[in-house]
Amino acid sequence: MTSAEHSPLTRKLSAFVALSEVELAVLERLHQRRRSFVAGRDMVHQGQSAQAAYILSAGWVCSYKLQADGTRQIVDFQVPGDFLGLRSVLLRTSDHSFEPIVDIEAAEVLTSDLLDAFAQTPRLATAILWAASRDEAMIVEHLVGIGRRDADARMAHFLLELGSRLALVGMGSKEGFDCPLTQYHLADTLGLSAVHVNRVLRQLRESGLVTFRDGHVTFHDHRGLVELAEFDPAYLDQTGPLLK
Repeated sequence: MTSAEHSPLTRKLSAFVALSEVELAVLERLHQRRRSFVAGRDMVHQGQSAQAAYILSAGWVCSYKLQADGTRQIVDFQVPGDFLGLRSVLLRTSDHSFEPIVDIEAAEVLTSDLLDAFAQTPRLATAILWAASRDEAMIVEHLVGIGRRDADARMAHFLLELGSRLALVGMGSKEGFDCPLTQYHLADTLGLSAVHVNRVLRQLRESGLVTFRDGHVTFHDHRGLVELAEFDPAYLDQTGPLLK
């Protein structure tokens, strides 16, 4: 893992606040307990209490909710720079699970560490609140997508959002990004069948908009995809630091 100064979380929070040396030092301490997790094995279980939060440094994670019949709904995906389980720490019990999609690296953050950091650096606490608020805004967009967007627009919006999130931490651009998700992941997330996902991806590819193949998303016509999805990135709030 890289030092906190160059970590994905630092790059992400820097979109909201120009971090001082003191704040970077506190972030460094939050990255001290570094751990590795293997793909496919939950790192946090739904209903788990007395848990830590995690800062994802490398790899992808899915957060999901289990139903009584054993089926699951993927709520979101976490990429480097994201917090895992932040809300669950503050609410004492996790209301959903986190599963690494690939082998990952993450820093474990105890509740006491987090509260100490908030007390020492209020601006950093505000930046982390910004990140949590941004996550909430994304969930709102996902709900709108499932409820109101047709399948093509839903897929386009989701891929554009992932691209914007990854661009913020230096892992994506308007040309595309690496993506380990399967069509089954997309189906679970977007409320579509795997067959429907395959059909939608083919339609978008044949329309010359985007190709998702062999673990990589390639934007052929980024502007056209934005128009199809009516994608307005304002909810991601990535235009530059508000706190200097």
